Amino acid sequence: MRYAKLITAVLAALALSACITAPAGPAGPTGSTGATGRTGATGHTGATGSTGAEGVQGERGKTNTDTVVIVPAR
Repeated sequence: MRYAKLITAVLAALALSACITAPAGPAGPTGSTGATGRTGATGHTGATGSTGAEGVQGERGKTNTDTVVIVPAR
């Protein structure tokens, strides 16, 4: 019986001590900032484009049957 009263008193004291709180202490120091990351690798150059298609041949010219007069420069 002696232990029962002792255990009851200890449990009551423990329960009441949880209700009593102390004021919060000062804030701790601020942590350090992390290191800056490395620059990424440069990208690859794109592939060269294809050459354009060859143009279509033009039509044949007509023979001019008119008379052409050539005037010499003065």
